[in-house]
Amino acid sequence: MLKWFLLFVLIFPHAVTAEFDYKISNTNFMLSQGSEVPHADTSYLYNYDRLRVQADYKEESFFATAIADGVNYLGYAYVHSVSFAYLKQIHSDTPFKTQTEFSDYREGSAYAKLYRLYGGYEDNQNRVVLGVQNIQMGVGRIWTPTNLFNPKNIYALEPDEVFGVAALSYTRHLNETSHLSVLMSQKADNSFKYGARYKTFLDFADFALDVMSSDDTKMLGYEVEGNLADTGVELRSEGAYIKNTLLTGLSTNKEREFFQGIIGADYGFVNGVTLAAEALYSSEKFSYAEMLLNLESEILPNLVYSRLYTALNLSYSFNIFLDGSLVYIESFNDKNSRFISPNITYTLNDYHSFSLGAMIQNGAKESEFGSFSNTYYFKWALSF
Repeated sequence: MLKWFLLFVLIFPHAVTAEFDYKISNTNFMLSQGSEVPHADTSYLYNYDRLRVQADYKEESFFATAIADGVNYLGYAYVHSVSFAYLKQIHSDTPFKTQTEFSDYREGSAYAKLYRLYGGYEDNQNRVVLGVQNIQMGVGRIWTPTNLFNPKNIYALEPDEVFGVAALSYTRHLNETSHLSVLMSQKADNSFKYGARYKTFLDFADFALDVMSSDDTKMLGYEVEGNLADTGVELRSEGAYIKNTLLTGLSTNKEREFFQGIIGADYGFVNGVTLAAEALYSSEKFSYAEMLLNLESEILPNLVYSRLYTALNLSYSFNIFLDGSLVYIESFNDKNSRFISPNITYTLNDYHSFSLGAMIQNGAKESEFGSFSNTYYFKWALSF
């Protein structure tokens, strides 16, 4: 009893001065989604719902965050489809499970997951974070070829909703214009992945050097981002030289070496229109079969169908309640195709927002995007 009393005496003064914050949100989609099987004309009508609870703690230089989700899919045809079976196979590349098994019922399926769980320390010169976290690398708005930890997927319903990695990361601010970051993450097979990033400002732009190493992959990359004189145009570029051992379906694997890079520019017009343009080049392209064989690969997002893509991202605020955006991506291949994603969002108040959107895939039948059907959705987001 005395031991617990002494522990309380030691912790209580810190606990009363600590800052606790929590947030509860619910995101609900009504979707008409095309099959993820190429050339299948099937579409599914279903409901996707995610209840999220986030708790944040801060006490002087120490901090911690926990985010947990409850996810439900409702729609008999979809949860019994090949597309949903594929979805069930996707999981975080961590040494422990971050989500429960899917609990199927007649009309749907549900599961719970740990989205983020990390803590750390930060002062004027140092930041250290341990736990399931999001690693930030790259300057691309559409593609980030240098981020081999948890890059966003622009073709997904929610591009920024990415699995966290179990990592220890440390950042040292060397001076006001430069810093060095190093990190180590553990994968599902218990092997380790290492990364480092040095970023500095040189006269007219920010420059960064990125490296990553694991048992299967080696990456050396760069980042450049800066303003074009006084024009208001922001230019950016990043590139990665990648060496990886991929599965081939044969008795031996094959080592592939390739380069991927992006160039892009952003400009905000005085009337509220913001335009971002970006192009992705890859020295190698990969087949759909190669992607299926390497679903567990850490470079899966870098396995692209085409050597060249261009993209435009247009956004505009009509007023304080109504916002619109449009993403247009062109794939240059033997047969060109395009991905078009319009969205319009109405913000009712601080707690409710409603969105209408689509993901339109257009092109010849055998082209990259022409092989898949369109998706349409209505989204209701609630937070408090």
